[in-house]
Amino acid sequence: MDILDGPERDADAERVVDFESEEAPVLPEQTRDDTERGWGERGDTNDDRLYEDRPPHWG
Repeated sequence: MDILDGPERDADAERVVDFESEEAPVLPEQTRDDTERGWGERGDTNDDRLYEDRPPHWG
């Protein structure tokens, strides 16, 4: 059997697609791998502690 010997009708071509659907999107806007955590970086920073520990002459 050859692949090209399939049926004449294409079921996907006849499928109705609703572009105004209120359902959740199929693909998310951002994947888990595309975040700081996905790259292995920690989310917490110590910037506040560093600002508090500035020497007095830095003003």
